[in-house]
Amino acid sequence: MLAAGALLGSALLAVPVAAHATAAPDPAARSAATVAAAAAGLDDPAKKEIAMKIVSSAENSSLDWKAQYKYIEDIGDGRGYTAGIIGFCSGTGDMLDLVEYYTRVKPGNVLAKYLPALRNVDGSDSHAGLDPNFTRDWAKAARDAEFRKAQDHERDRVYFNPSVKQGKSDGVGVLGQFIYYDAIVMHGDGTDSTSFRNIRGRALSKARPPSQGGNETTWLNAFLDARVWAMKQEEAHSDTSRVDTAQRVFLRKGNLNLDPPLDWKVYGDSFHIG
Repeated sequence: MLAAGALLGSALLAVPVAAHATAAPDPAARSAATVAAAAAGLDDPAKKEIAMKIVSSAENSSLDWKAQYKYIEDIGDGRGYTAGIIGFCSGTGDMLDLVEYYTRVKPGNVLAKYLPALRNVDGSDSHAGLDPNFTRDWAKAARDAEFRKAQDHERDRVYFNPSVKQGKSDGVGVLGQFIYYDAIVMHGDGTDSTSFRNIRGRALSKARPPSQGGNETTWLNAFLDARVWAMKQEEAHSDTSRVDTAQRVFLRKGNLNLDPPLDWKVYGDSFHIG
């Protein structure tokens, strides 16, 4: 760049007006760039990768979210087996939806034989018809690229895409969309009082999102207050550090675009994304 500037020096001096006109930022272009930046969301691939790492830090105490396709255990939260990259549960229907989708894509897969049992245990913490080999077969299925793609598909369909869509509709940026995503991952979007839609409804009684003229930070704090209330309704989720020492840290710093570097803690463990 310096060499090129030296070579062009005399030409620039000869036509100073034109040179200044060329160098001056175009307000319209600047405005368009600002709008484009604001329109970028959690669905930007780099931001989505960050989102997956932060959720994995809370769900699996690791930033290596891709290592979680094979994960499965009963964590004692009343939802049966919890498994995979987003915590699909045998007791809440999303694991059933996942295995049904996987079976449509790949009939005769190693998990297809568990479909009757998954239908029977839906809504409970029962392992009936799943033990003793379901966990082993889940790990085996996770070696199949089609099953990993199926997990990605259901994560996006049920959790990621709806939260990003709602976030953009509410006028919140990348951090706000992530806050929604983490909430819907844990609470789902059903009709119960602790579901995502009712957390949002509770927040609406205290503040307004930017799309309704509200301040973004004020709105997100109200949403997180409602989220904490919802978490405390369930003993298994009563540790609110994934909000207190993670999401609120980003919010207090004004990092509404969720830009690295990021430092946070979950359940006492420290994490960093550079």
